[in-house]
Amino acid sequence: MLNFSIHTSTEVVFGRNIEEQIGSKLTELGAHRVLVHFGGASARASGLLDRVESSLSAAGLTFVELGGVEPNPKVAMARRGIELCRREGIDCILAVGGGSVIDSAKAIALGAATGRDPWDFASGVAVPDCVLPIATVLTLAASGSETSNSCVLTNEDTHEKRGITSQLNRPRISFLNPENTFSVSKFQTGCGIVDIMMHTLERYLTPQGGETDITDRLAEGLLIAVRDAGRRAIADPNDYEARASLMWAGSVSHNDYTGCGRGRLFPVHKLEHELSAYRDAIAHGAGLSVLFPAWALYEYRQDIPRFAQLANRVFGVEMDFAHPERTAREGILTMKRFFEEIGMPVHMEQLGLHPSDYEALADNTLRTVNGPVKSYTPLDREAILEIYRLAE
Repeated sequence: MLNFSIHTSTEVVFGRNIEEQIGSKLTELGAHRVLVHFGGASARASGLLDRVESSLSAAGLTFVELGGVEPNPKVAMARRGIELCRREGIDCILAVGGGSVIDSAKAIALGAATGRDPWDFASGVAVPDCVLPIATVLTLAASGSETSNSCVLTNEDTHEKRGITSQLNRPRISFLNPENTFSVSKFQTGCGIVDIMMHTLERYLTPQGGETDITDRLAEGLLIAVRDAGRRAIADPNDYEARASLMWAGSVSHNDYTGCGRGRLFPVHKLEHELSAYRDAIAHGAGLSVLFPAWALYEYRQDIPRFAQLANRVFGVEMDFAHPERTAREGILTMKRFFEEIGMPVHMEQLGLHPSDYEALADNTLRTVNGPVKSYTPLDREAILEIYRLAE
C-alpha cells in the first residue's frame, strides 16, 4: 500500500425535501450574492430552480442566473461567468445540475477569485491559490464532481479537453436529492452508471499500490452496488432506492475513498477526453463504455491476478486457478456485456468514429498529455491505435 492523504471536505446534505435548507446553509458560508449556474430549460421546467431560488430569497440572499451550460463544458461559458461575477459582486457560486454544470461552476469560481483565465489552470500555465465558495444541487448521478477535487474544461478553439485538479475545487456543500434524478433519460442514466464505475475502476486497475485489501473491498462493494442499482434504475426510473444508491455511489467513487493507497493514472479517461473533444456529441460515459473494454483487453496481461480478482469478486466469474488469464479476460467481456445490457455503446462506430479518425485522435491525445499516456505500459501512438482497433 502506498502512503496516502485524503481530504474530503465537502458537507453533503442527502435525501428528500432538502432544497429548503439551501439558503440558510449558504448564509452559514458567508454568502450574500449568489451566482445560480445551470444548464438547459429542464431545471426550470421541473420546478427545481424555483425551489432553489425561493430558499435563497427566504434567507435574504440575492442572486443572478447564468444558464446554458452544455455537455463537455466550454471555457467560453466559464469566461462569461467570471465576467458576470466581477460585474455583479458575486461571492458564492451555486451549481444546479450535473457534472458539466458543476465543472463549469468550479472554473468560474477559480477565475473570479484569482483574476486569471481558467484555461491557464487547465493548460498548466498557472496553479490556483484561491476560489469563491462553491455549492451544488445535483441532478445527475455520474461525474462525482459534487465532492471531487477536479473539473474538466473544453477549449472550443483548439478542440482540447483538459482537467484542473486542486483541493480548492471541492465544493463547500452539496445537496443530493435522488428525486431530482427521476427524469434523467435511460441513456444518460447509463452514461452515469459507466462514469461512476470508471472512477473506481481506474483507481482499482493501476500498477501502483501493492496490497490494499480494505480499499479493494470498498471498491468492489461499490461496483456491485452500482451494477445492481443501475439495472433497477434503468428498468424503473422512479425507483428511489436505486437512484439513491447511484447518487451516493457517484460521490464516493470520485472523492478518493475507493483509491486510498493506490496510484492514480486514469488512462481511459485521458483517452476518452479526446473523443468527446473531437466530437462534441459524444457523451463522456458513452466514450468510456467503448474504450474501457478495449483498454482492458490490451493491458490485462500486465496484471492478470488483479483483473482476475475483479472478474471473480464483482462479476461472479469462476476463478480458473490453472489459467487465471481466462478468468481475467472473461471478466472484461462480462463487463462489456453489462454495458450493452444497460444500453451503452461498445463499438467506435456507435460513436460516429471510424478508422479514418483514429490517427488524428491518437495525435491529439499525445499532444494533450505531452507524451505517452501513463498506464500499465506507456500508451504511445501505436498502442492507442491498437486500442481503437480493439474497440471496433
